[in-house]
Amino acid sequence: MEYIYASLLLYKAGKEISEENVKKVLEAAGVAVDEVRVKSLVAAIKNIDIAKVLEQAIAAPVAAAPVQAAPATAPAAEEKKEEKKEEESKELSEEALSEGFSALFG
Repeated sequence: MEYIYASLLLYKAGKEISEENVKKVLEAAGVAVDEVRVKSLVAAIKNIDIAKVLEQAIAAPVAAAPVQAAPATAPAAEEKKEEKKEEESKELSEEALSEGFSALFG
């Protein structure tokens, strides 16, 4: 957990999240640094938009009431389905990254 906190501290301070900087933060906090965990953390963070993850963590999920729409034409319905699938795949990939990130240091 302290590795993630170190990376969040660096992010908040506007510093680069690099192996060297993470090590410095951990050493300053009196934590025994594990080189493998630091490398894994830095590699995992390269693929994550931290601002977006923090924004999603802060926002509380809101359940909307289902709305019944009038039947649409077939092409419009197909386009909506394709857009929904693309959105879901994006959400799933970001969720997978977040889960993988937390699994590294959970």
